[in-house]
Amino acid sequence: MSVRTSAEAPIPVGEVSRLIGGWIDRLGAVWVEGQITQLSRRPGAGVVFLTLRDPSYDISVSVTCYRQVFDKIADVVSEGARVVVHAKPEWYAPRGQLSLRAAEIKPVGVGELLARLEQLKKSLAAEGLFRAERKRGLPFLPQLIGLVCGRASAAERDVLENARLRWPAVRFEVRNVPVQGVHAVPQVIEAVKELDALPEVDVIIVARGGGSVEDLLPFSDEQLVRAVGAARTPVVSAIGHEPDSPLLDLVADLRASTPTDAAKKVVPDVGEESARIQQLRERALRAVSGSLDREERGLAAALSRPSMERPHRMVEEREDQVTAMLERGRRTLGHLLDRADSELSHTLARVVALSPKATLERGYAVLQKPDGSAVRSPGEVAPDDELRARVAEGEFRVRVSGTAADGREPGTVSDGRASGTASDVTPPD
Repeated sequence: MSVRTSAEAPIPVGEVSRLIGGWIDRLGAVWVEGQITQLSRRPGAGVVFLTLRDPSYDISVSVTCYRQVFDKIADVVSEGARVVVHAKPEWYAPRGQLSLRAAEIKPVGVGELLARLEQLKKSLAAEGLFRAERKRGLPFLPQLIGLVCGRASAAERDVLENARLRWPAVRFEVRNVPVQGVHAVPQVIEAVKELDALPEVDVIIVARGGGSVEDLLPFSDEQLVRAVGAARTPVVSAIGHEPDSPLLDLVADLRASTPTDAAKKVVPDVGEESARIQQLRERALRAVSGSLDREERGLAAALSRPSMERPHRMVEEREDQVTAMLERGRRTLGHLLDRADSELSHTLARVVALSPKATLERGYAVLQKPDGSAVRSPGEVAPDDELRARVAEGEFRVRVSGTAADGREPGTVSDGRASGTASDVTPPD
């Protein structure tokens, strides 16, 4: 596999894949133990594909085998089963993929148990017992904590000591029960129900230290899972170590990786809370001080404005404007009145000049018939007709003579004037 390469003299990807494949081909067959996480058995296919996983390190590898090899254990092996495989490593060069070609597969006893647990897990999940909506939040500061654990166990000591170190005033209601064996499940269920019935218990912790898969099987029992799911009090699961995941972890309201972690998640730290309170007080003080400073600056800026320093200044400025507008209005009204008076005088003069009275004052007279109509032509009157002569100072009656002054036919008036004698002179109307 030692190949000299550089940035100036690289080798192709295909060559690298070929070299890796050659090195893997020199490896012999090995026995491998793992858990089946994926299983593909296509109808009619002669090859079965599965994925073998190491749960301790979360590492997986693909495994292929002929159908007749898998059919020998098909009835006892399914996804989730732990098996031992005798296989030879193979390298698929086109994809650069490592896999194992299995020649023999043997089931492990625990794998069968895990397979059953996986089926139970799917069944309970389908019922909705593991849904996030069902989980309840823990109280911020529980006054009384229920603890279900083994008698004089390390899990009990870890929970009690760590909780009291974090909050010395915390109180516990402890129920010591078997945490493995045939009596573990009924007694754990009874302890959970008993604590759930106490109204002063704020939260329940079910704790157990680490152990093998067989030791932790009671905490995956269906009856225990259903009892915890039916509890009204929030339940915290603290079973085993971080890699352990019994079904109780899925139905509990909170999963703790260890009993110590459960104490830290359930009970707040008095020192941290005191520091948080102090930080909040300082933050509130800064916020209030900043708000007061900001308002004080705003008030000072408002007071420094001219309208606040001399509040009457605006009124004084408006007073000058009002006075100026008043004077302007008076001048405008005076001009309008003068103009109207001049126009009225001119109109009066024109009316007087055009008035009939003015014509009469110049020496003219108006002759009117008895019906009041004016005489406009000598032909409109006859001899001896009585007429009214209207002059500027009044009126008088006249009679038309029999002969016209210029010798024309009777009823004519010389120069447009009729002759006659005045009688009954009256002033004009």
